[in-house]
Amino acid sequence: MILNFIYFILWFSIWSALRRPEGIQDLVLGVSVSGFVTFMTADLAAQLDDRKAGQKRRGISGIPIKTAYLLYYMVIFLWECVKANIDVAFRVLHPSLPIRPGTVKIKTALKSNIGLTVLANSLTLTTGNTTVDVDKAAGVLYVHRLCVRNERAESIPAAARFENILKRIFD
Repeated sequence: MILNFIYFILWFSIWSALRRPEGIQDLVLGVSVSGFVTFMTADLAAQLDDRKAGQKRRGISGIPIKTAYLLYYMVIFLWECVKANIDVAFRVLHPSLPIRPGTVKIKTALKSNIGLTVLANSLTLTTGNTTVDVDKAAGVLYVHRLCVRNERAESIPAAARFENILKRIFD
């Protein structure tokens, strides 16, 4: 319950910083939106709060560290998106259009559903990649790439960077 209240305050603070409410109508809207987002992300808050089965709950002691890693992840993700957009723009504007589409098999150590989902979505949002399938049992993601460097399956450097950070947040 306390964790949900902390998340509500976080979402309301973000909303207020972006919107800069001027009247009571804006505040009511902000409280409504923040409450809805808090309700929708309650499962995420519970996953961040719980340890693996059979261990004691750690409360909010691990939240500041995970939040710091989440902020770090956002910076890394944005940087990878910028690099990928520049790469795709180069390929589109290059006269010979140097593309070699293909599907890459990426082995991952992430076990949680949310960790795999965030990794798959992050790779899809990185321009030039689309996550086609996730095999949780085998720990494999299949990603279609705009340009595959060789015939054999390769890894995506951004995927390894994302995975290392996501392990600390979700697993």
